[in-house]
Amino acid sequence: MSLEHAILVSLRERAASGYELARRFDKSIGHFWAATHQQIYRTLKRMVEHGWVTADEVAQEGRPDKKVYRVSDAGIDELARWIGEPVDPPALRNALSVKLRGASFGDVDAVTAEVTRHRRLHAERLALYRRIEQRDFPDPAPLSGRSLHQHLVLRGGIRTEQAMLDWCDEILAALAGKGSRGAG
Repeated sequence: MSLEHAILVSLRERAASGYELARRFDKSIGHFWAATHQQIYRTLKRMVEHGWVTADEVAQEGRPDKKVYRVSDAGIDELARWIGEPVDPPALRNALSVKLRGASFGDVDAVTAEVTRHRRLHAERLALYRRIEQRDFPDPAPLSGRSLHQHLVLRGGIRTEQAMLDWCDEILAALAGKGSRGAG
């Protein structure tokens, strides 16, 4: 997947300025596809060059004009092409897994502290996702279309964070049961 496709999805949901799009990434889609504001602006420029989005200049009172980006017909076609394309499951690239595997070659206590830190971060993200679900989807039964799709992505995030939290708990329990140095 490319950032271009994440932006196309977001702009299909609602046209936006680069700033608004970056804020939207910070608050929603960025939980599942992270991008810096600079990356978003660079990518928007490329997307205009490809003809996937158009930019309308909008005058603002007391501020510089802003560009509002919309998906063009070519962008709609590109998004449809990409959505219809098969994707491979994501490869597991997890530095914590590598640290854990190599713990016996280093400081097991440091790895244990890192797992504890990851556990806290996953618990925080899980709590955030559950708050978003309560706020935005208090009754998911009648959902359809875009709101159903958004909710399903959020549910994937909830399940992923819960699995990571469970795994961290399993690691911590196993390491505690073996003593801080573990077996080499």
